[in-house]
Amino acid sequence: MPRYHRLGQLPPKRHIVFRKPDGGLYYEQVLGVHGFSGIQSITYHINMPTRVAGWEPKGSLKPQWVEHEPLRHRHFKTRQLKPCGDPINGRIAQMGNEDVVWHFCWAQDQMDYFWKNADGDELIFVHDGSGVLESMYGLLRYKPGDYLVIPRGTTYRLVMDDPPTRMIVIQARGHIEIPRRYRNEYGQLLEHAPFMERDIRPPDELVTHDEKGEFKVLVKAGNELTEYTYDYHPFDVVGWDGYVYPWAFNINDFSPITGKLHMPPPIHQTFHADGFVICSFCPRMLDYHPEAVPVPYVHSNIDSDEVLYYCNDKFGSRKGIEEGSITLHPTGIPHGPQPGVVEASLGATKTEELAVMMDTYRPLKLTKDVLAIEDESYWKSWKPD
Repeated sequence: MPRYHRLGQLPPKRHIVFRKPDGGLYYEQVLGVHGFSGIQSITYHINMPTRVAGWEPKGSLKPQWVEHEPLRHRHFKTRQLKPCGDPINGRIAQMGNEDVVWHFCWAQDQMDYFWKNADGDELIFVHDGSGVLESMYGLLRYKPGDYLVIPRGTTYRLVMDDPPTRMIVIQARGHIEIPRRYRNEYGQLLEHAPFMERDIRPPDELVTHDEKGEFKVLVKAGNELTEYTYDYHPFDVVGWDGYVYPWAFNINDFSPITGKLHMPPPIHQTFHADGFVICSFCPRMLDYHPEAVPVPYVHSNIDSDEVLYYCNDKFGSRKGIEEGSITLHPTGIPHGPQPGVVEASLGATKTEELAVMMDTYRPLKLTKDVLAIEDESYWKSWKPD
């Protein structure tokens, strides 16, 4: 996270006495990454964070990959799916590898428990719907088009305004960050970056819950689920400060970088993580050379797999795509515009496309769930008309 933030009550120094109104001590907790050498936040709790009433194993969450799948371009139609579950148990693992797991979620139920992913950061892209991400760091309101970056170890839940809500959920093995080339040595976003700190929304309201009862927190660690029971509300934080917290960035606030000739996908990069990147394809002016070809050239992903989630049906280089489509163009075979697309694009000055792309540096494996919604004729779309 590129900037310091604070909410609630704080003592003037770290690691000093901080008393409650009744004279008792608040409990300090440091949440940091990379041991004690990375960014961190400090939270102050009414209750001891290490105290639990009980725990219960809930089984494995490891995706069941399909082995020995042939190499080919793929198209999956998420509109064939129906709303199910809540923002956690409604997640359908569709593809992934050792670094990342990509889920589709069309949630219809509200959460009556809390969630914590201890395996890595999460990135949620909200296709439609609005609501509030409630966490130990406060309230973060979200809207259509928002990316929600949630650091590992964050206890949270999503409260939807008017379900169902469609989301893409990307679970990383490591940390999801803003690309290094967009930042100076101090962490500030540079002038050439396609977004800036004003576009980033941190939690804006801390609601402290001093409640007793029975509260369930489902924790994912090592692809295993454990349900923890607390006799106090997990959002009992009276104040916090630091650099680790969930934040939102809306895809419509991405300012595309354009050029005289067609620019490669890295200009659309929005996030970086261990083993993959996330790009945002947004409405923009197209290349302005008088003879420019404004759609992508044929290219081979020599060492990466490319996944695209289409937020609308206006992707200029791709035929047969609908809102909610997902395409997978794997390593080893070239892909690019389908027949007739290049000619049709000549003279175009603007595109209205909106899509989220993930490029991985290790091959992706698929699940049976995503194969069930595959358009098996997609590979034929490069045959002459």
